[in-house]
Amino acid sequence: MSRQRIFAGNRLKQLRTDRAIKQAEFAAHLGISTSYLSQIEHDDRPLTPALLDRLQRLFPLEWEEVAAEAGDRRAGALREAAADPLFAASPLPPEQLERAALQQPQLADQFVALHAAYRRAGQRLQIIDEALTGGTAEGSRLPWEEVRDWFHDAGNYVDSIDRAAEALAGQLRGKEPSPAIETIERRLRDALGISIVYSQTQALRDFDATMRHLVIDPSQPAESRRFQLAHQLAALALAGEIAAVVEASPLRTPAARQLLHVGLANYAAGAVLMPYAPFRASARAVRHDIDRLRMQYGVSFEQACHRLSTLQRPGARGIPMFFCRVDMAGNITKRHSATRLQFARFGGACPLWIVHEAAAIPDRILFQLAETPDGLRYVSMAKGLVKPSGSYARSPRRYAVALGCEAQYAGDFVYADGVDVAAPQAATRIGLSCRICPRDDCDQRAFPPSDRPILVDPDRRDVVPYRIG
Repeated sequence: MSRQRIFAGNRLKQLRTDRAIKQAEFAAHLGISTSYLSQIEHDDRPLTPALLDRLQRLFPLEWEEVAAEAGDRRAGALREAAADPLFAASPLPPEQLERAALQQPQLADQFVALHAAYRRAGQRLQIIDEALTGGTAEGSRLPWEEVRDWFHDAGNYVDSIDRAAEALAGQLRGKEPSPAIETIERRLRDALGISIVYSQTQALRDFDATMRHLVIDPSQPAESRRFQLAHQLAALALAGEIAAVVEASPLRTPAARQLLHVGLANYAAGAVLMPYAPFRASARAVRHDIDRLRMQYGVSFEQACHRLSTLQRPGARGIPMFFCRVDMAGNITKRHSATRLQFARFGGACPLWIVHEAAAIPDRILFQLAETPDGLRYVSMAKGLVKPSGSYARSPRRYAVALGCEAQYAGDFVYADGVDVAAPQAATRIGLSCRICPRDDCDQRAFPPSDRPILVDPDRRDVVPYRIG
């Protein structure tokens, strides 16, 4: 059985042109001769497995589609598993991985499955951490925990709702990138018979389904008012799609199902205001500059960050991002990761993570290059935000959001400009949670790890009053 040869000359040349790289420079970057590159660009030569692997590592977004079109999913999964820092001491050559995927498909699938089990074993420590710090066992999760984990297991992408919301946005936005607030109001009034009043109440949004009456608190920022209108529109216009997803979910309690319904309506609202295809294209064009995206689409900083973490549509994925929101006490109140980074399920995150500093310094973007105990590096930005309450009697909400990706995508993450992501001492060595962090030399440790003994020497005092066995 022979492998399909991959010709992608036009794609390669377009990539080089888009990045304004000369042919000789691009060839040197790929480790081939200029004449060989020219032959590939004219489709006189196919891409070799080694060259395809190099292109996918250097330009992961552009070459994801090439791999999918070539039917290379097994080989791609095998390459991803073999790229784990666990195997860094003796990496497998790309040609060998290609042959394994082609000639030994069952062995390749078992290797990928074994690696996935290894990753899940690490996540089991987080469940132990959950039981220790949250006082709950896996079988007794609270409704909001069930819903949070449902979105995590779904990859924070819900295809049926995302596509329906994108179609709805297409009817409303015309030539604009995002539907205007007046257009959303008009659709609610004319098509759905909803009366809308702006009046300050205790609720940000209050809908009377019987009277078909919607009250919006006008003290909210403009982007928040628009989001509340989009939520109500999505909840009504996409009621069938949302109900089908809720019905198919494994959630056990009525409260969890209701929370999922609300969460899906919020998801749909974000997809209406930031429709998938144009938003993904815009994000790539501005290299994920949040301020430019939020101004272009009329959304808040947090809304734009959250939407970027959902761009995981098969065949048209965005950069795999992690996103979280942290309050002033260090609690993670929102979290999602499409990367290999997993957040602590309860309580605070690593104190060395830049998001904690951002919470104390509102309205300023901070950057961090971080390395987790498994050797993976991540580039991330964090920003402290303040949401006004509209009244002196109510304290404003203060928190920080963080967004990041693996360091291999740094070239498409504007916040990483000017940073040498490979410099040995450049990264901050972070963990996930002190109870599951294996580092034995961290001055910021708050608790000993739950799976290792501690050694106490009464005659010696370091920053931490014990050593890890």
